[in-house]
Amino acid sequence: MATVQEKIQDLRKRLAKIKLGGGEKRIEKQHASGKMTARERVAQLLDAGTFVELDQFVRHRCTNFGMETKELPGEGVVTGYGTVDGRLVYVFAQDFTVEGGSLGEMHAAKIVKVQQLALKMGAPLIGINDSGGARIQEAVDALSGYGKIFLNNTLASGVIPQISVIMGPCAGGAVYSPALTDFIYMVKKTSQMFITGPQVIKSVTAEEVTAEDLGGAMAHNTVSGVAHFAAESEADCIQQIRRLLSFLPSNNMEEAPVYEAGDDPNRMDQELVTLMPDNPNMPYNMKDVIRHIVDKGEFYEVHEHYAQNIITCFARFDGQTVGIIANQPSVMAGCLDVNASDKSARFIRFCDAFNIPLVNLVDVPGFLPGVGQEHSGIIRHGAKMLYAYSEATVPKITVITRKAYGGSYLAMCSQDLGADQVMAWPTSEIAVMGPAGAANIIFKGDPDAKAKTDEYVAEFATPYKAAERGFVDIVIEPQETRPRIITALNMLASKRENRPAKKHGNIPL
Repeated sequence: MATVQEKIQDLRKRLAKIKLGGGEKRIEKQHASGKMTARERVAQLLDAGTFVELDQFVRHRCTNFGMETKELPGEGVVTGYGTVDGRLVYVFAQDFTVEGGSLGEMHAAKIVKVQQLALKMGAPLIGINDSGGARIQEAVDALSGYGKIFLNNTLASGVIPQISVIMGPCAGGAVYSPALTDFIYMVKKTSQMFITGPQVIKSVTAEEVTAEDLGGAMAHNTVSGVAHFAAESEADCIQQIRRLLSFLPSNNMEEAPVYEAGDDPNRMDQELVTLMPDNPNMPYNMKDVIRHIVDKGEFYEVHEHYAQNIITCFARFDGQTVGIIANQPSVMAGCLDVNASDKSARFIRFCDAFNIPLVNLVDVPGFLPGVGQEHSGIIRHGAKMLYAYSEATVPKITVITRKAYGGSYLAMCSQDLGADQVMAWPTSEIAVMGPAGAANIIFKGDPDAKAKTDEYVAEFATPYKAAERGFVDIVIEPQETRPRIITALNMLASKRENRPAKKHGNIPL
């Protein structure tokens, strides 16, 4: 009979073998391709010494094609929990050194367990994907595993933040779990996502494309919009994830953490006065406005490379997290299009789900005109913004800096869509359409058209008509923007808003 010490030594040997994953040669190959191992990634993500690994000894039950004798340390996935900046998070990381990180029945069961634990405890879940896909030898059992993961992704949506990290291949059905989560990170040059790879595409459609061009980090950050963040390296990616978590609450019953601002809440910024061009048709960079009003000029942009005519980002005012949605006049004049509508609507709904107030910076001349936009469903896509803002019950503050015309004015959270406080700079213009264009229609054929047009523009290219009707609550000087927003956020801290009871709405998808 073995002694206690011998049993302890046996445990240590077993754990050491599991922690070695696919072995030293495969670990070296992983490093040679510019990638960390699963455990190295988890160690960098979590606070030092806090990781508790679960289910190290789980083993597959497959007996097909010689699998019954195959040992897969950790079943090809590392799962457990730890802390980030002292806050509980759950994590799983697929181990590419073990059978290419392929997903089988018990591999999926490990992921499902941490999904369910994260949901029970109300803690964020971070999934690190690096896998060759479903384990073919396990056939339908592998597919069933994916199904269970997708279900749990959906049940957790809007309850806990879910972050997907692509740090290698992610193909076939595997891509749908990340797509069901809140945010997707990709690493340039080393991560890819696609339903069907380049070889299959070539055989079916005769199109030739590289894996990077088809589903690399920049393809999904700029073209498809599937991914939200592109990192320069795995280390950069992990630091970005930790930064994102600092803006988010752990679950939908909590508020985001409040930090020491290190920035005067009453700070006036005179540079805002000179940012706006005198000519209303000249562009400026809305990111400059954001930098001048948020704490220490710092913000974290979501979907930075996609639909750049609108900006979505997290920032802080007096230490409190907010979500900012802002038109970008320097790209497509800040017009809303199909992609900008989708990008902003999803961000609005995330912020609303997790009690993050919304600050809207408006300079929008309209929805982008054109046959392509109409046939792409700009009506349907634009309605997503209207729906998202109308549905949101978090504090909503709108600041109109310049143009706010027609339906796009409403779509950027006008008072009619539930904005709790609407502020306007004296440079703002709020109307059905641009005042010059409107005057040309109204006074067409009038012998005094020129004089009347000039008079109309002078009267309506201002915020005061809207203020007379109560659609603008306050007209402010640009340099007052930061303290006014902070005052409004403090006033709205106790906001409560009830909606009609229903199972769920039907957003125009």
